[in-house]
Amino acid sequence: MCVRWGIACLMALMLCACADKSDPARTITGADADNGLAVMSRVGCSACHMIPGIAWPQGLSGPSLAGFAKNPMISGRFPNQPDVLVRWLIDAPSMAPPTGMPAMPLTQSEAQDVAAYLYTLDD
Repeated sequence: MCVRWGIACLMALMLCACADKSDPARTITGADADNGLAVMSRVGCSACHMIPGIAWPQGLSGPSLAGFAKNPMISGRFPNQPDVLVRWLIDAPSMAPPTGMPAMPLTQSEAQDVAAYLYTLDD
């Protein structure tokens, strides 16, 4: 019995060692990252955030969005997943009332495009 249990544990460890531990690419079907950048420029996201691709202004009150795609969390409290990010972009205060991030004048489609652009920021 102990030998079988030991073999089962060894096999489980070997399978875990072979698993791909890289983060899966975050994609949003039908979203347009280029339009997302244009939307961010139009609604003024760079008034608070430094955003690669937008030269001016370069806001400092919110975090830099460089490398956003590699961050596992949104605002340090929510999983960085497309559906969560889209909700956050549209109405962050409904998710975290004390946040400094305001509700944004974005449609669902625009928020998906912005999220698609943010997921291109991996450097």
